[in-house]
Amino acid sequence: MRELLNKLVSRSLSVAGKWQQQQLRRLNIHEYQGADLMSKYGINVPKGGAVSSVGEVRKAIQELFPNENDLVVKSQILAGGRGLGKFKNGFEGGVHIVKTDKVEETVGRCLVKYLLPSKLVLKEKLSARFAIIDSFEVELMVTVYLCEKLSLVNEMYFAIMLDRQTAGPLIIACKKGGTSIEDLAEKFPDLIIKVPIDVFKGITDEDAAKVVDGLAPKVADRKDSIEQVKKLYKLFSETSDNQLVAADAKLNFDDNAAFRQKEIFNLRDPTQEDAREVAAAKADLNYIGLDGEIGCMVNGAGLAMATMDIIKLHGGTPANFLDVGGNASEGQVVEAFKILTSDDKVKSILVNIFGGIMRCDVIASGIVNAAKQESGMELITAEDLDDAAEKAVKAAAS
Repeated sequence: MRELLNKLVSRSLSVAGKWQQQQLRRLNIHEYQGADLMSKYGINVPKGGAVSSVGEVRKAIQELFPNENDLVVKSQILAGGRGLGKFKNGFEGGVHIVKTDKVEETVGRCLVKYLLPSKLVLKEKLSARFAIIDSFEVELMVTVYLCEKLSLVNEMYFAIMLDRQTAGPLIIACKKGGTSIEDLAEKFPDLIIKVPIDVFKGITDEDAAKVVDGLAPKVADRKDSIEQVKKLYKLFSETSDNQLVAADAKLNFDDNAAFRQKEIFNLRDPTQEDAREVAAAKADLNYIGLDGEIGCMVNGAGLAMATMDIIKLHGGTPANFLDVGGNASEGQVVEAFKILTSDDKVKSILVNIFGGIMRCDVIASGIVNAAKQESGMELITAEDLDDAAEKAVKAAAS
């Protein structure tokens, strides 16, 4: 009995860890969208423009870069490591500095599916469903960002985050390098600048001055740089030259802010997200994709964890976490089945619903209607959860 309990706890922690990783929900926006947003706040950003086809390149160059000899071509995906990436057509690198007359050719080669090499282990993942794997392929590349080439004297790191310890915003900056802050913190801990901000007072001139003096003591215009940091505080992001310029940035927003930040959340790019999660959100369902072969339809996070645990206990692997909640309609149940069966990896589906918060007759009607619409779906009943898990694993293996 003790051995069985230990196995169950071990598997529960394993699945819980993956589930917690994948429950992180945030809106990520593209670099060109972030640059546009920052410019509206008066933050220095490079001159640039987004194009979605080769045909748009010439017009963009004429309007934005009539006198530029070199431009930076940046593939727009919601993941780090673009420069080390590799395209499926053999073209290497998602970021290129090219002569203006070569921009059309480079953009044409970028507008394909983007593939990161399997040997590259990224610290940043594309989306929730990729949180536990090291390489991935994103959806069709739809946008490329063209921007002016900057003569960078030095690259620096700057971020603003919410800090549990200080219970408020915390500016973290480093004057050495603009990437891999974890490695920089390990090698050069003395160079890391941390400035906590009073959430009630907001950023002060003194706060901003600490950052500027730590990052760029020889900056050309100290007063302007202090103002740039204060403006960045309103938005959260930055890098540098002889004046502070946000040459590259990643902005993300907590989904809980969607109801009051509608303009920002309209920037969401669903082509860069898991299509199943997008469909689930439209149907007002909670869905998280995993890597197994048994789909799970449940209501409530606790019941979901128990269901995934017992699937693992019987030798199976959960393919997802799909929570229909306590108010699902028959139509939502049918939509849930469509989402589950759209995953080619799913070989069986285990339905485990707690009747105390959800009407089981609604679930049953939804299952029957889904079975009518989905050809070849066999319905198997079970006496209890243990019996259901055993049958689901057996069905997936057959």
